[in-house]
Amino acid sequence: MSVKKLKRETHPDYIFNRKYEPLIYLVPFAIGLLIFTIYPIINVVIMSFKEGYRLSGNYTGWGIGNYQFVLTNKDFLSAIKNTFIYVLTVVPISTVFSIIIANLLNQKVKGMAIFQTAYFLPMVTSSIAVGISWRYMFNKQFGVINWLLGLFGVAPIDWLGATAGQAPWNIVVIIIFGIWNLMPFTIILLLSGLQNIDPLYYTAAKVDGASSTKIFTRITVPLLAPTIFLTMIVNMISAFKVYNEVIPFWSGKAGVLSNNLYTMVYWIKETFYSKLRLGNAAAASIVLFLIILCFTLLQRWIQKHFNY
Repeated sequence: MSVKKLKRETHPDYIFNRKYEPLIYLVPFAIGLLIFTIYPIINVVIMSFKEGYRLSGNYTGWGIGNYQFVLTNKDFLSAIKNTFIYVLTVVPISTVFSIIIANLLNQKVKGMAIFQTAYFLPMVTSSIAVGISWRYMFNKQFGVINWLLGLFGVAPIDWLGATAGQAPWNIVVIIIFGIWNLMPFTIILLLSGLQNIDPLYYTAAKVDGASSTKIFTRITVPLLAPTIFLTMIVNMISAFKVYNEVIPFWSGKAGVLSNNLYTMVYWIKETFYSKLRLGNAAAASIVLFLIILCFTLLQRWIQKHFNY
């Protein structure tokens, strides 16, 4: 190293610029993060403890009244129930289907790109627009789903309606649509995980005479486990925030019977924008955040202690 270069690199100004210059480039991102992420989170937490909070900024006092209202409100409790049913059904089923489809798409077969494109199309399509198409597919009179079931002798099902004050098929509609809606993103992640598995494992297994089923269960699934857990965590967070999936089927309403398909996000949105109960909506948001946090930590714990 030349003396001139050594002097330049040991100069205080050079050391200062090298140490702090990267921070200057982070300032715009940090400002955006502070304004649009950190501040809203802190504000929601504070707002949730302000009772009788209004847009004007006035409130009647501090306390846990918003949480008491939320946790005793029958509509919100129904929303929690519906959301849990949706999450615990959609996430596992979509994951299982996605693993199977991703494994098939990973095969080197002529024309496979066409099938890959077909499965990935929902990711670039508006969920509202696709939901409207599904609404016609679920129509009792002329829907293609009832037509297909009719081929097997099944009577037409009123998927979107109600009978005798009951609408048991409404939640099934959302679950089916939710599974279909989550699969493209899950398939992409799983397919990337499959393509990172060393082919030597498969070659060695085939030399030993292992069947396709054993290769899938003993090699593919174990090596894909980290990606599977990642997709389940991401999909679970997305499923807990289910909202767009409900909108198109009943023209913006949450079900056909007096909002029988309330979800947590739908209730929060309606409480905030329609009823202007800002404190209640903020408290419900915190409850939703804590539920998602607990489920995420549980899955991370399972992943940490789940070793093949």
